[in-house]
Amino acid sequence: MSMTKADIVERIYKEAGFSKKEAAELVDLVFKVIKDTLAKGEKVKISGFGNFSIRDKATRIGRNPQTGSAMPINARRVLTFKPSQILKEDITERYAHRLDENGNENTALPVKEAKPRALSSFLNNEDDTNYGDSSDDDDNDE
Repeated sequence: MSMTKADIVERIYKEAGFSKKEAAELVDLVFKVIKDTLAKGEKVKISGFGNFSIRDKATRIGRNPQTGSAMPINARRVLTFKPSQILKEDITERYAHRLDENGNENTALPVKEAKPRALSSFLNNEDDTNYGDSSDDDDNDE
């Protein structure tokens, strides 16, 4: 199941005590600030959550999967997200028990209850660099 923008608005409405209209305006404003910052070519760093950044990809030669012939892939800008170490650890802590020795997930097992450190880190504006996060490093992934 995916979480939608409407789901986020609903959670803020229920958990933070804003009206639905205020919650919707708040979510829209947060997304607008993130989009505007990325559009200027700047990184967005959310402590305890991760980093959003824009990366330029060079022109390269690809392959048409139907014909097998080589073809150029144009240069472009891509959005990247690198989760913080705290977020990765929170998710691993809550879901690791559902994986067997072959890496198959048993979704019948419930998710473990845990205090999400990513949220508390964000709310307390703590930096997660003490947890070995290298989120300032540029991604070399394609």
